Amino acid sequence: MKPDKEALLAEELRLRKLRRLVDFTAALLCQADLTLGQAQKLIADTKARALELFPDKGDTFDLICGSRLRRILAEKYRLQ
Repeated sequence: MKPDKEALLAEELRLRKLRRLVDFTAALLCQADLTLGQAQKLIADTKARALELFPDKGDTFDLICGSRLRRILAEKYRLQ
């Protein structure tokens, strides 16, 4: 395989892992009986794992995935 193709496949694999992680976190937030503190820790842990997969992309996580997870928190815990 060419190095470019290998790098692309590796990035696609990391993206799939991140998507599954965020989807799983969102499902837990919606369905599990968590305190607000536990839910916030879950989001922080998810972001930490995302940064392991994509270093220096914390702002991107906050913009895309973080907003989805914060919206779930706001709805479930009636935050403003």
